[in-house]
Amino acid sequence: MQVFSSSDARKRGVLVAVLVVVAVVLLYLLARQYAPFVFDADELRAWVEQFGYLAPAVFVLVQIVQVVVAPIPGQAVALVAGYLFGPVAGTVYSITGVLIGSAIAFLLADRYGRTFVEDILHEDVVDRFDEFVDRVGFPGLVVFVVIPGLPDDAVCFLAGLTKWRLRTFMVAIAIGRLPAYVLTVYAGGRLASGEFLEGIVILGCLIVASAVGYYKREAIRDVVSRLWERTSP
Repeated sequence: MQVFSSSDARKRGVLVAVLVVVAVVLLYLLARQYAPFVFDADELRAWVEQFGYLAPAVFVLVQIVQVVVAPIPGQAVALVAGYLFGPVAGTVYSITGVLIGSAIAFLLADRYGRTFVEDILHEDVVDRFDEFVDRVGFPGLVVFVVIPGLPDDAVCFLAGLTKWRLRTFMVAIAIGRLPAYVLTVYAGGRLASGEFLEGIVILGCLIVASAVGYYKREAIRDVVSRLWERTSP
């Protein structure tokens, strides 16, 4: 199978690939040097704490960034929220950041279109979940987002390509994401208060659920789609 149409196209392709690799390596090294919290939840907690009374605002910003850019798993960030701020405030800060980030992802996709979304999301995710949000509707999306480990951040971008209204989409995201974030933040609070067994048990359950969600994401997608089709008028 011919990949490139000409030798010049091949050279350009190789050059672009090399530049991308160099850029990724440089970004990785810079993040390791100046933003180690990107790779370590403990580092994230230490980094946020240094901002004092501005720590909540900084934390919300980090949560926004993890949705839009996704270098940090959202649940790991929520765990830090529970450790830093306690279960109530931690949940509020986490959900606030997640909802703002979800809205930004939706609006970026709505503004810049499919080409933009295909450039920033993995091709495999686009192929598997394209049009899924539009097909399952409000109840289906809530059920899908409730399950941890699924590509809910990617769904925010893909939803921006549909006829969904932002307000309706955000309500579905808020309802669907709240349970996992409440549990994760609560686990972080338990760890902070020395209740290690309870915190670890909750985290263990969430990790198992996330693993199942990740490895069975296509099966879950198909089940949700079929259920919605059967209940639709």
